[in-house]
Amino acid sequence: MDPKQNQYLKLALSNKKANKKFLQGLGNTVPAGLDYTFQNTHNQVFERTNCLNCANCCKTTSPIFRMVDIDRIAKHLNVKSSAFISSYLHQDNEGDYVLNTAPCAFLDQNNYCKIYEVRPKACREYPHTNRKNMYQIMDLTYENTFVCPAVAEIVSIIKNKY
Repeated sequence: MDPKQNQYLKLALSNKKANKKFLQGLGNTVPAGLDYTFQNTHNQVFERTNCLNCANCCKTTSPIFRMVDIDRIAKHLNVKSSAFISSYLHQDNEGDYVLNTAPCAFLDQNNYCKIYEVRPKACREYPHTNRKNMYQIMDLTYENTFVCPAVAEIVSIIKNKY
């Protein structure tokens, strides 16, 4: 991880309470243009962010694997879906399929995803800061500030706007 990315994760930790309060407030009051503000800030931050320098999401957390993801990845790996599940996944407390281990078994030593073309939907959409109805995922956005330096930066920028 480059020093600037690390700095944003440290900033998120040091601003834990303030960020939580701020994001909960956005979720409760939903200011006009919130989705646009997130999408625009997301685009700005990711223009200068190289995820391959970090891959902290792949190293520390698991996406949720839907059956359609499992079937697609299993087909790509030329194994049965049941074999893929038994080799790589388990069901969490909420009944969702998640990875058995971290870092992700499909992350290589250069932070490339070995199954990038067929990766789960949750991976394709991560870190979820450019979607519609952002007010619905303020808790997830808060949690992602501790995982993804780009999310920490996005929240920091948006805090300065409101």
